[in-house]
Amino acid sequence: MLNKININPDRQKLIVYIVLTVVTFTVFWQVNQYDFVNFDDQVYITGNSHIQSGITLDGFRWAFNTRYADLWHPLLWISFMVDYQLIGLNAGGYHLTNLIMHILSTLLLFWLFNRMTGTIWRSAFVAAVFALHPLHVESVAWIAERKDVLSTFFWMMTLCLYVYYTEKPAIKRYLLVLFSFVLALMSKPMVITLPLVMILLDYWPLKRFESKKGNLILWQLREKIPFFILSVVLVIITLYAPDMPDIKQFSLGSRIANALVSFVIYLEKTFWPHDMAIFYPFPDQIPIWKVFFASLLILLISATVISMMKRLPYLFVGWLWYAITIAPVIGIIQVADYAMADHYHYLPSIGIAVMLAWGIPLFFPRESTRKNILFPATIAILAILAVLTWRQCGYWKNSFELWNHALKVTKDNNVAHINLGVVLIDEGKIDEAIDHYNKAIRIAPDYAEAYSNRGLAYKKTGQYQYAIEDFSKAIRLKPDYAEAYSNRGFAYANLGRYQMAIEDYNKALCLKPDNVEAYSSRGAIYAKLGQYQPAIQDLNKAIQLQPDYTLAYNNRANVYLNLGNKELGCYDARKACALGNCKTLEAAKGKGYCH
Repeated sequence: MLNKININPDRQKLIVYIVLTVVTFTVFWQVNQYDFVNFDDQVYITGNSHIQSGITLDGFRWAFNTRYADLWHPLLWISFMVDYQLIGLNAGGYHLTNLIMHILSTLLLFWLFNRMTGTIWRSAFVAAVFALHPLHVESVAWIAERKDVLSTFFWMMTLCLYVYYTEKPAIKRYLLVLFSFVLALMSKPMVITLPLVMILLDYWPLKRFESKKGNLILWQLREKIPFFILSVVLVIITLYAPDMPDIKQFSLGSRIANALVSFVIYLEKTFWPHDMAIFYPFPDQIPIWKVFFASLLILLISATVISMMKRLPYLFVGWLWYAITIAPVIGIIQVADYAMADHYHYLPSIGIAVMLAWGIPLFFPRESTRKNILFPATIAILAILAVLTWRQCGYWKNSFELWNHALKVTKDNNVAHINLGVVLIDEGKIDEAIDHYNKAIRIAPDYAEAYSNRGLAYKKTGQYQYAIEDFSKAIRLKPDYAEAYSNRGFAYANLGRYQMAIEDYNKALCLKPDNVEAYSSRGAIYAKLGQYQPAIQDLNKAIQLQPDYTLAYNNRANVYLNLGNKELGCYDARKACALGNCKTLEAAKGKGYCH
């Protein structure tokens, strides 16, 4: 289009880079003002002592050795450590990092397809759809989903380096591709399909198959086998999970049915992005007609693109890009108890955008028609996507908005009720929170977290016997529920049943040795029982694990003062006061212990 007004290609590309950056930044900028949410953000950042230690050698060792949060993604942990080192717990900074990674991936995507095809505006369309699609808000606005934007950045970088390598094959260029792929693997396991996408790009648009007809299989094996080996290694690491997350297991038949239907729902939401939520409950039953229709549609599209692969290779490549990249997260191998997730659409959507960018112009063979109809229509569609994305970003403002919206657009969402209940408890709306927990239990009577959270609500109001009953139910459903043991221990202690409380804290610490609250609370009980030495040991451990834990300093101060050690007691009391709680220090001053 801009060729007609004598703008040279380099200037056109510069315009695309600037517009993509400015528009994407503008549409997503509001997330910079948002907070953490109460779904995984506490696991990854706000409640993670390893991240809050900043950049340390021990932190690096932990990042590479841990399966914390059920996946091996050391580069993700390191990126969070860097953020914490720079900005602490300022959520806006983490959001900004996600947004920058998203924009960089968008620009690399444009470079990639423009470099391969030489078509500026079709490549720009693919990048713009990726940048502005509402389903991608979750990957950008959810801090814990940093793994999406981080892995996709290295995915794009790997493919860009791969294209650079194919233009002039050399071992140095090849090693750069391999290194970038390793970085992608260390960000998220979903990128294991990248070697297959490389083969697709070899077919089109790189057209390397045409020059390698004699030794096609041998050439592909020799070039791609290191990538496949790395992918297989990561698959083994990912599937080997000694401590699987606590999820409801579904039958293989249910998972296959859900995978087929979800595959088509992702397609539907690509063209009609609606009712987007952070959590989609796994359906109790899936109508057979939905499974049949989904299967038939998948077969028809697949057969069509295969039959036209020589004449219209971009349809074949785009469809397989979508199918291959979504396959690892489609849910046949179950790693969670949700039906689908918006962030799984992030990478696969590129395949559909490619099909549209190269397929739709076939219906407008005349240049004048494309100029007068297709170009304005494309701008209008992208503008609509931008508005929808801006609006979708608004639901990530805080946890209340996020879960309240999820309840509006989904049915029987027990996870949304539970997490909204957590928000309400923090706001002091205990009765409303209990109402949501009751609804969650009615939806899923065997979900341990619902009972545990309702127990927390009862604990807040001093209804300790009700709390104990709920914690006990949660433990029966999930015998390794460390938090439920710890919370039941607190309830027992408040009823004066100290021995039972200690036994629960022992169990909690056996299951979760870094449970700071359990150490501090058990130490406080030992102190009440006059067992000061084990009390000090527990409180020391709590402070070691969390150096800014005010309650532990106050408790240890009281122990030292009871032992007559005014120097250490006053030191801890002052430390607690510096952290915001001066209760013990004031009491000690009143008794003449501290000055």
